[in-house]
Amino acid sequence: MTTRTPARMRAVSQRGYGGPDVLEVVETDLPTPGRGEALVRVRAAGVNPADWKVRSGAVRKFGTPPFTLGLDLCGVVVALGDEGTGRFEPGDEVYGCAFPPHGSHAEYALAPVAALAAAPAGIGAVAAAALPVAALTAWQSLVRVAAVGSGQRVLVHAAAGGIGHLAVQIAKARGAYVIGTAREGKHAFLRGLGADRLVDYIAHDFTEAVRDVDVVLDPIGGDYGPRSLKTLVPGGILVDVRGTGPDRTAVREQAEARGVRFAEFGFTPSGADLEHITDLVERGLLRAAVDRVLPLEEAAGAHGLSESGRVTGKIVLTP
Repeated sequence: MTTRTPARMRAVSQRGYGGPDVLEVVETDLPTPGRGEALVRVRAAGVNPADWKVRSGAVRKFGTPPFTLGLDLCGVVVALGDEGTGRFEPGDEVYGCAFPPHGSHAEYALAPVAALAAAPAGIGAVAAAALPVAALTAWQSLVRVAAVGSGQRVLVHAAAGGIGHLAVQIAKARGAYVIGTAREGKHAFLRGLGADRLVDYIAHDFTEAVRDVDVVLDPIGGDYGPRSLKTLVPGGILVDVRGTGPDRTAVREQAEARGVRFAEFGFTPSGADLEHITDLVERGLLRAAVDRVLPLEEAAGAHGLSESGRVTGKIVLTP
């Protein structure tokens, strides 16, 4: 099934591994969807740490450049690679995940149909595009891994970041008492999302300020993991949600010695789990904060901002 589409498109191409300057906007042929794939006209595309990790060469799972980065998207289905899925038709507005080499930082992207869901009603393409990777990471780690429930105490590091600000809301929606670490200037923002208590990590050592936590969500790494173990109750769990990074054997061994659990977590693209995200959004329990919206031509600048670690919520690109 197809709808009329142009033969060429603009895309942010990565010509090699390196800094943001390896990114350039090029004109290229539209990709053709294979079995189980959808060709999506991109209305908006989120920027994630995974994008600059791939660009820099820290992650090399997508082969050799050139290719187009971008995971998050919201857009309109224009073609399907086969007739067998029955989930979507051309013209349907969807959100979810695409992957290099035909990622979402382009006018058109290829996405597995299984990684898409109907876009949430009433929030617009930009807000929807800010959700998939960060929201799936927060939801799957809190619900599927940590089984957060009513009355539990949850500590979210980098609480104003892309994953963190969504984790705060998801944990609150599940009845948890939520503590977040963030700079003091972001405390008002986080209180507006429902955080119960906030710790300024510049002024205070969170290990002295926080105790008796059931779940810690850590998107930072470094010494945050070992230090966070001190805040957990016996049997509590530290979830490292970076997906990639240095070996975590040492922190795992420290967790075992303390009688707590440690889990490394990387999100799984899932249209079914996105439907849970959609439910929270449409019930008014979850919203994505968008720090800024930039055109494709400013993708390199978007990478630099994301790498700075000073973004509140997400950055979104629009073709």
